[in-house]
Amino acid sequence: MAALSRFFPALRRELGRLSAGSASRGRFLSSDASGYHLGNGPSSMRAAVFWEPGRPLSIEDFHMPRPKAGEVLIKTKACGVCHSDLHVMNGDLPFARPCVVGHEITGEVVEHGVHTESGIIKRFPIGAHVVGAFIMPCGNCFYCVKGQEDLCEPFFTYNRAKGTLYDGETRLFLRSNGKPVYMYSMGGLAEYCVVPATALAVLPASLPYTESAILGCAAFTAYGAMRHAADMRAGETVAVIGIGGVGSSCLQIAKAFGGSKIIAVDVQDEKLENARKLGATHTVNASKVNVVDTIKEITGGRGVDIAVEALGKPETFMQTALSVMDGGKAVMIGLAASGAKAEIDITRLVRRQIKILGSYGGRARQDLPILVGLAETGIFNLEAAVSKKCTFDEAGAVYDALNRGEIVGRAVVEIM
Repeated sequence: MAALSRFFPALRRELGRLSAGSASRGRFLSSDASGYHLGNGPSSMRAAVFWEPGRPLSIEDFHMPRPKAGEVLIKTKACGVCHSDLHVMNGDLPFARPCVVGHEITGEVVEHGVHTESGIIKRFPIGAHVVGAFIMPCGNCFYCVKGQEDLCEPFFTYNRAKGTLYDGETRLFLRSNGKPVYMYSMGGLAEYCVVPATALAVLPASLPYTESAILGCAAFTAYGAMRHAADMRAGETVAVIGIGGVGSSCLQIAKAFGGSKIIAVDVQDEKLENARKLGATHTVNASKVNVVDTIKEITGGRGVDIAVEALGKPETFMQTALSVMDGGKAVMIGLAASGAKAEIDITRLVRRQIKILGSYGGRARQDLPILVGLAETGIFNLEAAVSKKCTFDEAGAVYDALNRGEIVGRAVVEIM
């Protein structure tokens, strides 16, 4: 905690510096895209396309994506493999298709959109190493102006609802026929991707491209849950239910914030063993014991100050709510199938002041530079968080492995 305290003043200064700085779906400019070349470089790229549930990802040729004002073209180096992509690919969450998934990336800046402000170009010059957050704030809407970029209206209205950027257009067009392909966040499972500059942070040369990709979603989501939703304080007790890529990142953030007891809950012993390396002081195998009773036993009968649900299942939602002490906070970050519902004991909620909080992610301009700093100092251990690396051509197979529950922590696709 002392190391964290010493580091935050510099992060606050950097944050202050960074902070200073209705089209319809179906209106696309494929003819413009087909004529775009990257300087004297390539005019096309490859990307992995999701067509429909049950159909494997396929690597397709695309026209080179063209950034617009305030956007940056990134040569993608690595892209994390996340359950949120699987929710789309399995049909659990509705999303425009065909689309390119992948939403936690690192890469190199290769181009700026025409009329992009000079401050953005100076902050992210050609050749800069960057990391991108999956929530790409517009920076100008009601919520962004309030500092709540995780509720950005254009992000949800355009990207999550329509698979486009904020002019209502995708940046992805197939080379074979010019047809549009939609973007899940920036559509990062591609050799190049377009990202709004508001979603980027500079990645120091000391940090590797591959492992750092998880800062844009797994670590980003965990930080948002622990910092903004839970408002975690040193000395508090924490339980995390579901120790995948995001859940394991919650353990690291809870440790960085000075958690006194950090309880990891999962059904796989391998994940629980790894959880102890990431900061868990206790582990609970939910397939062998009663989760709520065991958490209360560990905490002297009270329950934890903060419980985090990272699976998105009605059963674990209820376990999370029942695991917190009186006045405690149950933070829900796991996405569920569309329309899924969970029950809650209303009387306990009212009498015992239980707080049920949803948290989707962090705030890019505030949080991403801080996460980069935590990784640079080793407070957040990137190497321990990434359990598998694969090539671009192996992307479909690694998503299948994730779907089968075979990825212990986070897998990352190395693209270039």
